Amino acid sequence: MLDPDAYPRYSTDARGFEQSFVRVGIGGVPLLLVHGWPETSRIWWRNIGPLADAGFEVIVPDLRGFGRSGVGPDAKHDVPSHSRDLHALLVELGHSEVVVAGGDLGGPVVSDLAARFPDLVERLVIFNAPLPYDKERMAGMRSRPPAESGDYFLRQGTDADALAAELSTPEARRRYIATFYTSRFWAHPGAFDPDAVAFMTEPFADSALLRAGFGNYESVFSAEARTEAPLLARNPDVEALILFGPSDHVIYPDFDRMAAAVFPNHVGPFLVRDSGHFLQWEAADVFNSAVRSFCRDLLAAP
Repeated sequence: MLDPDAYPRYSTDARGFEQSFVRVGIGGVPLLLVHGWPETSRIWWRNIGPLADAGFEVIVPDLRGFGRSGVGPDAKHDVPSHSRDLHALLVELGHSEVVVAGGDLGGPVVSDLAARFPDLVERLVIFNAPLPYDKERMAGMRSRPPAESGDYFLRQGTDADALAAELSTPEARRRYIATFYTSRFWAHPGAFDPDAVAFMTEPFADSALLRAGFGNYESVFSAEARTEAPLLARNPDVEALILFGPSDHVIYPDFDRMAAAVFPNHVGPFLVRDSGHFLQWEAADVFNSAVRSFCRDLLAAP
């Protein structure tokens, strides 16, 4: 049985709403793990314990509008809002340098964080996430997601109220979210058994949080849904570990090559066999060992 209370939780109101986060291994090398959509901090349940045991202080927030966190006080749920929220959290915890990791929405969030607060982000781990497009450097790459995968994106970004109204019961909301773990083939086949699907979908039964989660998609289509422009561009300065779950049917087929162009100071890219969009869950042992190796010198420092 997967336990939603397996790790100690804390909260902060540094940005005007209650942001919930897990924190384990206090005193270790600070490591911020940032979930995507449709995820919460629970997607990291297979990583927290092993990485804390390796010597990290593992910090795992629920982003605004997700999980046990509140919605944004300004009703904005775009990448810069998440980035600034996490900066405020890390400052409150007393951290001046951190390692960050993210996939899906978490990828742009940690990328923005590294660009916006370069002295804060010491190293970055990215996998199966949206990337800025560089026409020259990405020429000839398969840089478009599969055409059949985008129906949800357009609907959530341009018709969010109507979609939320259609998903009128907790059961309907959970069934909708479950498709992203199963029939849409974001994950490698069989990666999520019924217990895992139930565990991941349960937080999205809340109508207000599901609707807030659509906010990032709305920010892609509407300036009114954005607080400011995200800082998403080539970053030659931050050292990045690039992982890719190639079973993913929603992200770019050449994500690994594209990410290497965006983060030229990189380790990898490494393709992780039999894993897809939710690589940290699907290939947890590989993810955990890769992060340990990437940060071996930091973990060994006195």
